[in-house]
Amino acid sequence: MSKAWTFQKSADARSLGEDKAPWYVGWYEPDGRRKAQSCGPGFHGKKNADRLARKLESELIEGTYQARGRSRKRWDEFRTEYDQRVLSGRAYETKAKANLALDHFERLVRPGRVSALTTGHVDDFIATRRQEPGKKRGSLVSPATVNRDLRHVKCALRVAHEWGYLPNVPKFRMEKEPGKLPTYVNGDHFAAIYEACDVAKMPADVLHVAPAAWWRALVVTGYMTGWRIGDMLALRRDRLDLDAGTAVSLAADNKGKRDELVKLHSVVVEHLKRLAGFTETVFPWNHDRRTLYSEFTRIQEAAGIRLPCSEEHEHTRACYVYGFHDLRRAFATMNADKLTPDALQALMRHKSYLTTQKYINLARQMDAAVASLHVPEVLKRGVK
Repeated sequence: MSKAWTFQKSADARSLGEDKAPWYVGWYEPDGRRKAQSCGPGFHGKKNADRLARKLESELIEGTYQARGRSRKRWDEFRTEYDQRVLSGRAYETKAKANLALDHFERLVRPGRVSALTTGHVDDFIATRRQEPGKKRGSLVSPATVNRDLRHVKCALRVAHEWGYLPNVPKFRMEKEPGKLPTYVNGDHFAAIYEACDVAKMPADVLHVAPAAWWRALVVTGYMTGWRIGDMLALRRDRLDLDAGTAVSLAADNKGKRDELVKLHSVVVEHLKRLAGFTETVFPWNHDRRTLYSEFTRIQEAAGIRLPCSEEHEHTRACYVYGFHDLRRAFATMNADKLTPDALQALMRHKSYLTTQKYINLARQMDAAVASLHVPEVLKRGVK
């Protein structure tokens, strides 16, 4: 059966005559919708209709068909449609990051029609974006930040291609990220931070809970569970069973977007029992996130924590202390040689163990590995 055909409308042929009646091409789009396009009257109209019918049939058979009319979709129209049909169903943080990346792309590339976007536009975006100032004073946007933007832009352009607005998805040349050894809170530093929690002044509005107890419970939970800071702050009391030593992380509150029952270590349970109260969440924080990080920095400064920072930028207080994610990396690093990869991946709640490996500081584990290396007898006796 032909996928495209030519025809004249019978009403036009009767009123105008076959020589003057326009010729049309009819076809069915892949989604089943019937379409038609006029190609003009007479001999030339018939010739144009035959040519277009052959072209359309070839595209439909080969799978390269692009819907007529959609190739004129403008970028601002696509952004609105993409936000309503795709991003509206994503988590708030994911949607915010995607919109920020698309804002950067729109600001630097100034796209018009979606169908006109090419690999050259993507390369121009990369070249300009990586020369913009970064978050830290005196620094440039990091390769990791550029790659994060590219992933969101690529996702959007793939959707544009699927919707028939873009003939081909441009190539994306991801930036090479420097292979840095992940930082983690080692045992000595954790002990110092734990003791220094006495200097905490916030939160001061939690009834019957001292700021020091609040912070000790938080850092112990992060260090002993590997939970993200957002997961801990979202933990609800009605999802916590201290007698059974379990906690439920809701899909709405975690990055994995799935409900999970987590077994807690007895040390974590002991510290959480000290936070007895009537608040909805276990770790209530009635201030902004920046204040939370500032208080964590102040505790570490009291503990004498000062990490080296070799990056070329104007340094701030945050350059020399740990972030909350370093507690998560510590959980991965300190337990990597004690647990099976499957168990560690499950506790970290990663879909792939490759992601888990990125959190592990392998240098710490190399000490035991090197100590257990085979030593030839001649070296044990010493070289004469």
